[in-house]
This record gives sequence, structure tokens and C-alpha cells, in this order.
Amino acid sequence: MIALDDDRARIDVARVHGWLASSYWSPGIERSLVERAIAGSHCLGAYDEAGEQRGFARMITDRATFAWLADVWVEEGARGQGIGRDMVRWFLKHPDYAGIRRVGLVTADAHGVYAALGFTPLLRPERYMERLAPAFAAMLADAP
Repeated sequence: MIALDDDRARIDVARVHGWLASSYWSPGIERSLVERAIAGSHCLGAYDEAGEQRGFARMITDRATFAWLADVWVEEGARGQGIGRDMVRWFLKHPDYAGIRRVGLVTADAHGVYAALGFTPLLRPERYMERLAPAFAAMLADAP
């Protein structure tokens, strides 16, 4: 049984840092950046019966019109149990986000998970732009 909890004090920052540093979207990320990201976001942990953290996700938002879902991660041994989907669903049902008009995210490999929760490709992709830090853009250019 997995329990979801948004108590920031329960987050195992070292574990989350390890997960994110090994991800395709933030390889090698510094722990200090992970700490800042956690501090500035609404975070959610997934915990097993022993209280060990098995998953993490965070929402960056103004809690009025826009939110960005980021860093959805489930530990390898706990994957395939719907934990990632449950974490996303938890955010989408949270009262703070009831009136949000747009929730964005980026994924390379979990389109089916998010589509099942109502996410779609961009309606008007030609309107979207991004500004990447040069070092981050170079890293992404080299990534698969």
C-alpha cells in the first residue's frame, strides 16, 4: 500500500536528488538546485508501508491560472503499480488547483500515462516558446 503525502518535511531530499540526477531531463543536477526546486514547489511524496519514499512529483503554480507538473518519478522497483498516475491524479483533484485553466508538462516517454489523465498535445504549439540557459541547451542537444 502506497500513501501520498505533501508534507515537505517527509521528503527524502538525498533520494530525490539521486533520482533526478539520473533522469533524462536533469542529468547531473546539483543537489542545491533540487533543494531550491522543492522549496519553491508544491511537492508530493509516495511512501510505502515502512515510510520509505518510492515516488516524487511537484507542481509549480500561481494556484490561480497556470500550473506546471514536473519531476514525476517512481523508483524503479515500484513502477508499474500506478503510483505515478496516482500522484498526478492527486494534484489534479487537489482543491488548490480546481480552477486552473492550464496545466503543462513535458515528457519523452510517458504520453500514455498523461493522456489517460486528460493531457493532450499542445493545441497551438506555434504559440509556445522557451528560453534555455546555454549550458542546459547544449546538454539537451546531446541527449537522446
